[in-house]
Amino acid sequence: MVQTYRTLSVAESDEGVLSVVIDAPPMNLIEPELVRDLVGLLGALESGQETRVVVLESADPDYFVPHVDLTKVAEYTAEAAKAGGPDDASLGMLWHKLSELSAAAAAWGGEADG
Repeated sequence: MVQTYRTLSVAESDEGVLSVVIDAPPMNLIEPELVRDLVGLLGALESGQETRVVVLESADPDYFVPHVDLTKVAEYTAEAAKAGGPDDASLGMLWHKLSELSAAAAAWGGEADG
């Protein structure tokens, strides 16, 4: 996988394991740029990669992905307007691609508060 992402560091292994470190400071909020990167990554996995497992980690030891950034509602709305098109990087497309992921996924990192 030769693609680069602004909020993700991606490393492949020969054993079919893809390590993905989420690095979207200050606390890995789900915001439009992270969603676009994740949708792009999942799209690349659909195109014939031999990945069997995706491991998601956080670059921030205090947070994994705590919540959606509600200050970006206008940007989410703009992305949702592209729904179904080739540039669809909406939250809905992210959840859709995650639900169809053929590789197993594991995640860890950060603390759970709540």
